Amino acid sequence: MTLNQELAQMKKTFDPLTPLEAQAALSRLIREQQESAAPFGLQVGQKAKDFTLQDALGRAVNLYDELTRGPVVLTFYRGGWCPYCSRQLKSYQEVLPEIEELGAQLIAISPQSPDATLSQSEKDELRFHVLSDRNGLVAAMYHILYDVPSYIQDVFQQGLGLNLAEYNATSRWILPVPSTFMIDESGSVRSAYVNPNFMQRFEPEDILRELRKL
Repeated sequence: MTLNQELAQMKKTFDPLTPLEAQAALSRLIREQQESAAPFGLQVGQKAKDFTLQDALGRAVNLYDELTRGPVVLTFYRGGWCPYCSRQLKSYQEVLPEIEELGAQLIAISPQSPDATLSQSEKDELRFHVLSDRNGLVAAMYHILYDVPSYIQDVFQQGLGLNLAEYNATSRWILPVPSTFMIDESGSVRSAYVNPNFMQRFEPEDILRELRKL
């Protein structure tokens, strides 16, 4: 079963447990982003934006330093509270040996706080860089950051009991559009997957296929 087939099965499980009003609000958000006049994400051929972020242990990780070791698979996810994100990262962990065999490495970024990042890394036993972009500055540079609208804030707080600003230890309700960028050693974006539908993600096999092209 592919990753997106698994995510589709998860959605079928969640739908009966999710109020219709919440489902409508989430569908509205996806539709509005899909119809946005301004496209999300860096485009293929553009230069990847350099950044330095901390991992769960407070160690600084710089993108361009990592690129001296080979290509980077850079993925932005919403947070450890999102079951779709958790399954995505576990799925990527499963192909990490093949990613490394191709000379590349994986970096995952979310706006969650370093403490939340650590608990997720420990829980999921992830062996790649999981970085905290708490104020969304890097996601903004990659043109995938958005302010969570009030009608979605209500869904999170009433349905999940989640105050995203508190969870991320910041003052803003922000999220990245789930995205995966393939970046070569020169810093050029060679492949970009940006999808406002958070229930769909870039397939692990597609990562490997794109890496083989580099």
